[in-house]
Amino acid sequence: MKDGQKGFTMIELIVVIVILGILAATALPKFIDLKSDAQASAIAGVAGALTSASSVNYAARKVNSSKGQAVANCTDVATALQGGLPTGYTITAAAVAADATVTCTLTGPNSSTATFSATGI
Repeated sequence: MKDGQKGFTMIELIVVIVILGILAATALPKFIDLKSDAQASAIAGVAGALTSASSVNYAARKVNSSKGQAVANCTDVATALQGGLPTGYTITAAAVAADATVTCTLTGPNSSTATFSATGI
């Protein structure tokens, strides 16, 4: 009796390597540019938090003028944000009239920008 084949043939190994190469080539581009997506999401999150902080601050000041922060400029919204503005982020100064809502610009650490709403009070 002859012994049966043990192991894989060279063709089988090459086919597996080719299949793995194709899978890697299709999956790799999805993971290459994650840094810019993460930075864009981070600045959008901070902008959303600033909009929420401005709204909560406005409501608090309307109920009791001793609560919250006075907002006469876009940069004043940063003081209403719990914990303050994260390092590396800047707000472009723009005047905000009382009871008026304006769109302000937030710049992130990678120079990308996002907008948020500020209501003056």
